[in-house]
Amino acid sequence: MGVNSITLVGRAGRDPEVRYFESGSVVANLTLAVNRRSSGDEPDWFNLEIWGKQAQVAADYVRKGSLVGIIGSFKLDRWTDRASGEERTKPVIRVDRLELLGSKRDAEGGSFGGGFGGGEPSDEEVPF
Repeated sequence: MGVNSITLVGRAGRDPEVRYFESGSVVANLTLAVNRRSSGDEPDWFNLEIWGKQAQVAADYVRKGSLVGIIGSFKLDRWTDRASGEERTKPVIRVDRLELLGSKRDAEGGSFGGGFGGGEPSDEEVPF
């Protein structure tokens, strides 16, 4: 029996890139910065892939700097580079559950500015 489960809490590194398909499916891709325990270290960055209703929630409410929690699984995307013909890989977290962790004040542009309502977070308020 194998277990592939990842739980992360961090801040969105950019607004989600959202794609809608003719089939009705929707996917959102974004990055997540997760701080390490010691404050002097650089954050770890993760590529997130979110499908379906959770992707629509991300599209509607997640903005650069938004505090979110995710539960998902690790996958390795593989493809052949068209220009060089080389095999490429990219680690991705496939999100099963997305939690919006910012307060209502954050959503209104309060404490870290980026919130869910837009605006740019200041360098002091975002961990990256």
